[in-house]
Amino acid sequence: MISSFLYNIGIYIYTFFVHLLFPFSRKPRKMVKGHLIVYELLRQQKEDGAKYIWFHAASLGEFEQGRPLIERIREKYPQYKILLTFFSPSGYEVRRNYRGADIICYLPMDKPRNVHKFLNIIQPSMAFFIKYEFWKNYLDELHKRHIPTYSVSSIFRRDQIFFKWYGGAYRNVLQNFDQLFVQNETSKRFLSKIGVHNVTVVGDTRFDRVVQIMHAAKDLPLVDLFKDKRITMVAGSSWQPDEDLFIPYFNEHPEIKLIIAPHVIDENHLVEIIGKLKRPYVRYSRATDENVKHADCLIIDCFGLLSSIYRYADFAYIGGGFGAGIHNTLEAAVYSIPVLFGPKFQHFIEAKELIEDKGGISIQNYDEFKRSVDSFLVDKCNLSQMGKNAGNYVRRNCGATERIMDAVDSHLED
Repeated sequence: MISSFLYNIGIYIYTFFVHLLFPFSRKPRKMVKGHLIVYELLRQQKEDGAKYIWFHAASLGEFEQGRPLIERIREKYPQYKILLTFFSPSGYEVRRNYRGADIICYLPMDKPRNVHKFLNIIQPSMAFFIKYEFWKNYLDELHKRHIPTYSVSSIFRRDQIFFKWYGGAYRNVLQNFDQLFVQNETSKRFLSKIGVHNVTVVGDTRFDRVVQIMHAAKDLPLVDLFKDKRITMVAGSSWQPDEDLFIPYFNEHPEIKLIIAPHVIDENHLVEIIGKLKRPYVRYSRATDENVKHADCLIIDCFGLLSSIYRYADFAYIGGGFGAGIHNTLEAAVYSIPVLFGPKFQHFIEAKELIEDKGGISIQNYDEFKRSVDSFLVDKCNLSQMGKNAGNYVRRNCGATERIMDAVDSHLED
């Protein structure tokens, strides 16, 4: 009782600060406005008599993990409608027009009153929470109402609150899931030690998603013209510390071409990148059949192309590893190319496993970057073999979506 009280106090305090920041910050402002219309939106869009399956994702990355499962259920069980909720504006704003769901909205704050109101309107037949979503009041109420509830692509580490001496309330929340579909055996072992046994190791649905993306990749004639059969490095989701490594190397090596898709696309950052280049460049938005042939660097100054651009790479550098953590390595590795990234990858199991499988390399500084890329240029067999290792790693880990489907089919067929 005390732990529930403290949890609810925490939710109210968090809500207070979100509203406090409303006038000053864009993200809280979008969230508050989205929450104000949730119930009216649900009442307007919900179809009477329809059965809904509810998917909840914190943000865009978690949505991409859940997406293969959403689309597989929609394909196999068209009699169900899909409700998709987001916690973060960075997920909702990007995917609010996603055609794979029938209703898309924010998740109301996890207050008891909100929970009852939300569930009374939508009355879901089943609920899926993607990766790290463990909202106590929602999960408690779903359990009380005997609504099958699953955690998808979750992963557990020793340093999480569930495994601390003071984490009792959070440990109890995990018992609300009918099944936790975890990514690895380590997660299952940690959960077993705290008495959570409703666990199945299925892998990570992100592998299925990147294969989907690869099959749907766009042909980009301008990028093909730019590459012109030369060795090409794609730097994806790069930040300034990343660019300070690979741009000097590129400047000194005319035998390679470079495609930069920075994580932040604004004019100041683009000007900063251009200022570091000593070889001819062109921005994608200004590229033509003629000028792209004479450029050695192609700067991607628009969104939505990176996953398709990796197909033109001989090797890739994934940004973020000198900041909060690396971005998506699998989007590149699926094309059977080696991936390089910075030192902050410890919370990304796929990066660790790519290194173990000799399909990825973590670099600490310019000298390590130079040594790795030099080896690609000198030894094409090494480049090719590392690429094969990366691609094989992705394909070997596919199939999580179907393993989850096998487990939930009986509930969907009722």
